[in-house]
Amino acid sequence: MAESSNVQRNLALQRQWYGEPLGDRVRRLVVAFRISQAQLADVLGISAPMLSQVMSGRRAKIGNPQVLARLVMLERKVLIPGVAAGDSEAIRQALEDVRQSQPSVGRDNLPVKHAANGEEAAWPVLREVAGATELEAAASILEGRYPALAGLLRRAANAD
Repeated sequence: MAESSNVQRNLALQRQWYGEPLGDRVRRLVVAFRISQAQLADVLGISAPMLSQVMSGRRAKIGNPQVLARLVMLERKVLIPGVAAGDSEAIRQALEDVRQSQPSVGRDNLPVKHAANGEEAAWPVLREVAGATELEAAASILEGRYPALAGLLRRAANAD
């Protein structure tokens, strides 16, 4: 009974910290890259038993920030056209790129929930796509019909 309540607590913490249970995120990667959990653990730089414990909720968090950064990198690589199309060479290259990476982890390159609604995690991504002037211009265009989105773009444009 105590283990079940610990698992539920850990899954709730994962939702709070990562936006959803890590098991859901990991399962999507296993499917997208057509690999086993053990292979994914190797790419991430974590042991297979540790990944299993995090997925099942027996552990609440990934303690190594580089492992979490690699997980986020893989989630982004799913969007590469060749990976999304299931091209085996594109998948192999994406996995190898992440396996070999030594990501530096900081506020600007790892989505971390700061604001109550987590929007600050989107700001660096928006600023990679467009500069402050473009974000402001897009906000002006959207203001009438989509004020919440316009506000997000303005906050991203003006963020430190």
